[in-house]
Amino acid sequence: MSAILGISAFYHDSAAALIRDGKIIAAAQEERFTRKKHDFDFPYNAVKYCLEEAGISGCGLDGVAFYDKPITKFSRILETYFSVAPRGLQSFVMAVPLWLRQKLWIPMQIEASLKRLGCECQQVYFPEHHESHAASAFFPSPFEEAAVLTLDGVGEWATSTIGKGSGNSLEILKELRFPHSLGLLYSAFTYYTGFKVNSGEYKLMGLAPYGEPIYRDLILDHLLDLKEDGSFRLNLDYFGYLDGLTMTNKRFDTLFDGPPRSPETEITKREMDIASSIQVVTEEIVLRMARFARDITGCKYACMAGGVALNCVANGRLLREGIFEDIWIQPAAGDAGGALGAALAVWHLAKKGERKSPQGRDAMQGSYFGPSFSDQAIEKFLRDNAYPAEYIQDPAQRARRIAELIADENVVGLLQGRMEFGPRALGNRSIIGDARSPKMQSIMNLKIKYRESFRPFAPSCLEERVSDFFELDRPSPYMLLVAQVQKHRQIQAERQTTLNLHDQINQARSDVPAITHVDHSARIQTVNRETNPAYYDIIKAFEDLTGYGIIINTSFNVRGEPIVCTPEDAYRCFMRTEMDYLVLESYLLYKKDQPAWIETGDWRNDYVLD
Repeated sequence: MSAILGISAFYHDSAAALIRDGKIIAAAQEERFTRKKHDFDFPYNAVKYCLEEAGISGCGLDGVAFYDKPITKFSRILETYFSVAPRGLQSFVMAVPLWLRQKLWIPMQIEASLKRLGCECQQVYFPEHHESHAASAFFPSPFEEAAVLTLDGVGEWATSTIGKGSGNSLEILKELRFPHSLGLLYSAFTYYTGFKVNSGEYKLMGLAPYGEPIYRDLILDHLLDLKEDGSFRLNLDYFGYLDGLTMTNKRFDTLFDGPPRSPETEITKREMDIASSIQVVTEEIVLRMARFARDITGCKYACMAGGVALNCVANGRLLREGIFEDIWIQPAAGDAGGALGAALAVWHLAKKGERKSPQGRDAMQGSYFGPSFSDQAIEKFLRDNAYPAEYIQDPAQRARRIAELIADENVVGLLQGRMEFGPRALGNRSIIGDARSPKMQSIMNLKIKYRESFRPFAPSCLEERVSDFFELDRPSPYMLLVAQVQKHRQIQAERQTTLNLHDQINQARSDVPAITHVDHSARIQTVNRETNPAYYDIIKAFEDLTGYGIIINTSFNVRGEPIVCTPEDAYRCFMRTEMDYLVLESYLLYKKDQPAWIETGDWRNDYVLD
């Protein structure tokens, strides 16, 4: 049996993944262990977990794959600096020492880390960055053959690629090269609207429906030259990422009538309209790339990965346009998923390993590849800390009890089964609530998540009920598709874009208001019993009680904190927030019964606002 370890590190969202004979055994992001959001350091803890989960030690590894080619990337960085010199000196002085001290020594770091863990491997592979993304998209997909699109900021030189996968083969056919990048374009607007680059892009996407795309033509006329095949050239006179420390510059400010919004200040109509405009442009680029990919590959299906593939609004539109019969997006589409893709690339492309026929089913197993905790381990944790809890052994009774709590407008934290791999909580490290409640969005944003009130919550819906609630005719298990709430469920109020953000948020828009965004859309997770029986049974019990097979699902964390991993993490988050109940596998904890939670200082200072 052949075991391959994949690693991504040193940019953001470091991770490790382990496959055995092409089957995914374990995968996790480093941030979940270190509690440092988007941790970019070498994923020592994630590697340790993967090896332990697979029971590998000694010479048990047949290969280690790193998700890009560091030397090629370094040469691109040097070439870029030299091309703009003497501008960019400050950025050069900040970046190059880190490369010389750390990033150029990756093989030695891998060897030293494995040695510390009692393991060794003679062969280290370095697939290209976008090859890793493409492998993560195609090989676990449910398709025998598919077009493959990867879209992100930048790898070595490529920023987007179009490829074709068939069986256990994968070929990159076309690429867009740095500095022309859809990911960097979107990140520039993320920065300009006052959000943090590499983590705030989904906020920009969530803000877009509050505005109007009045800057669309300005963007297309001044910032990029867009071709029919989806390729483009950016007008670099407006951007600062080549020779400065910011994504945009003074010319950009002039074009959009003022400086960037300062983080944490009031969001105005300008930011809403800018968000709407760049979202529309992004969708247009994705659609053009997709049409070109269909033309040159002749494939009926498409797979996607890369950070831009997490733009579920664009994904939903791509599906509705019918360019492909179906699309599949890697749930860990960003750099974390590059670890998995690197391992799969080595197995299938370097070692010519078999790819079992997917027969219409993806190989991600719900993306539940992280640590789990037994009832015995949780009992010990509770006993050692004298935390009172109720043990509910029968799964059906436990699901019913949780459903009753949600129906009474309580907020419940869930830790059950294996932790999710990727940026989305999918029922095992989730906070859940009643989607029917008109006040639940504000309660969960302001009292639980401590985040911006405009941000929508996603629904988890029984797979067989998805078309009852949404204009969607297929599963969306990884929360990567946006669709409209069914018309008969919508409350049609006159859209008043002159209202401020707060007033727009508080308008009821459907009979499931807590998950209905301002444009009557939702980012959907469908749940089936085969993939996650415990989570499915909670939603089914809620349907039996209320007639609604749908609940709120948001990640189990507060703003700036990684999603919880362990029972300790979950309990800490539970006690720091106004959450009502906590589920730790078979144990139910009542907030009112817990001992007083005492901390020195303000714990919010521990987290960097993202």
